[in-house]
Amino acid sequence: MTNIPDTTATPAAPAPAPTSTTNGYAVASLVMGILGWSMIPLLGSIGAIVFGHLARAQIRRQPQQGDGLALAGLILGWVSIALWILGILAFFLFFGGLAMLLSLNA
Repeated sequence: MTNIPDTTATPAAPAPAPTSTTNGYAVASLVMGILGWSMIPLLGSIGAIVFGHLARAQIRRQPQQGDGLALAGLILGWVSIALWILGILAFFLFFGGLAMLLSLNA
């Protein structure tokens, strides 16, 4: 019997895939955006906008997940703020017009 050395190489273990974490500010932006529509109307919307812009800036600098979450929080925040502004404007226009009509009739 001849002694033949084993030339088959065992494959190396594959390198672990780089883990990409979700940006915490992006999650906070989405949560604040949802809270801006439900429990904390104005403050939640402002928080969603601030955290959304911070998250998108961080995601551009570092390879992280969560750009869609940050964008959703931004959209929820800006739409809520726009509706607040329209509501306040409608309130003043309605009651301002009512006061003008009452002053004309007096």
